[in-house]
Amino acid sequence: MSIKLHILSPEGTLVKRTAELVTLPGLKAPFTVLQDHAALVTALVAGNIRYVADGKEEFFPIREGFAEVRDNTVTVCVEV
Repeated sequence: MSIKLHILSPEGTLVKRTAELVTLPGLKAPFTVLQDHAALVTALVAGNIRYVADGKEEFFPIREGFAEVRDNTVTVCVEV
């Protein structure tokens, strides 16, 4: 089970990983993206992007941004 995770900022690519799951800080509450998640585009609020890669939990703090989920790829554009 894998999801491609790309975290981008105006300065360039910040994270490019393959993850088992990605949790994003949504407008109303955090939500988790697993493999074969439905396509969506959403705004993000300040918080942490949490992802599990190679069995290890990692966090990436953001101020705000937006995310697109499509075809087992999560692309996040953020301000850090």
